[in-house]
Amino acid sequence: MIRYEIRAATHRDHDDLLELSKFLDSVNLPHDSGAITELLDVSERSFSASIGDPRRREYVFVLRDLVEQRAVGTSMIIGQLGRRDAPYIYVDVMNEEKYSVTLDKHFIHKVLSIGYSFNGPTEIGGLVMHPACRRAPERLGMLISYVRFLWIKMHRDEMQSELLAELLPPLESDGTSHLWEAVGRHFTGLSYREADRLSKKNKEFIRGLWPEGDIYASLLSPQAQDTIGKVGPQTKGVEKLLRRIGFRYAERVDPFDGGPHFVAPTDEVSLVERARQMPVSVGAVPGSKRALVAREHDVAPYFVAVASPITETRAGRADASAVIPAETAEHLGLEPGADAWLLPLE
Repeated sequence: MIRYEIRAATHRDHDDLLELSKFLDSVNLPHDSGAITELLDVSERSFSASIGDPRRREYVFVLRDLVEQRAVGTSMIIGQLGRRDAPYIYVDVMNEEKYSVTLDKHFIHKVLSIGYSFNGPTEIGGLVMHPACRRAPERLGMLISYVRFLWIKMHRDEMQSELLAELLPPLESDGTSHLWEAVGRHFTGLSYREADRLSKKNKEFIRGLWPEGDIYASLLSPQAQDTIGKVGPQTKGVEKLLRRIGFRYAERVDPFDGGPHFVAPTDEVSLVERARQMPVSVGAVPGSKRALVAREHDVAPYFVAVASPITETRAGRADASAVIPAETAEHLGLEPGADAWLLPLE
């Protein structure tokens, strides 16, 4: 029996997503019923392509436990972060060296400079796993993370040439961001949470109120300095994954909390490179090789994927195919000879 499946999120997942949002109340997945309803509406219209402009689509995936009948994980893709009506806003982190011959003193200052892009990258984000499932032997966190790269390959022409992941920095237990307290609050009069939520819909206040020019981090509190570009303990595993598949730290951070931005050329991400479409047949599958096997539908839930044993034939060739177990084919509704999308798992 297949216990876990990943599919496109729909409105029937509202309560499950609201529950998951308690574990990471973020701008992408806020712990707010109305915001979740709106998020799911955009997601369904994205998967159904009723949002005509791919840059405005936001896809939400859910990982469901079919035994317990609940969602235990979620992740997202934002078609494009940064458009004319909603720029991608970031802070460049640079080093500036100063030396005085008279005093024989040398300093390296960390300098922050806000930047804007109106033609930004595709963003991957919204990764949340239920704490009780994070150490499951099925490596569920990996599955709900990997599925985004499979979808990107399936719809490569609708995605941007660069991928971005924003990672959370160290925050206080109450969610306080020391960088925001040191800079953002002074110039906006808003709390970190208020500014973060508002920025989801309207970023004008940042451009209107944020100071132009450089900010020297050495003038900030030690706590604020220590968060700039640092990865928080809750996202260390995500950082490790991103680096392994081709992402690098962009020397840019989030203006709200100082969390690092990781980027990669879309076509150079190893998971995007490995994903491919091929015909499948049904049969015995010896060995331990696994892959995410997926197919799309014209109606809800639009997309379904499961982790399955596979055996590839003529691997690496244009006429490659795969053998999958009968239960996988039945679950996905795949007839022998039908094409499926596969992403081999490490």
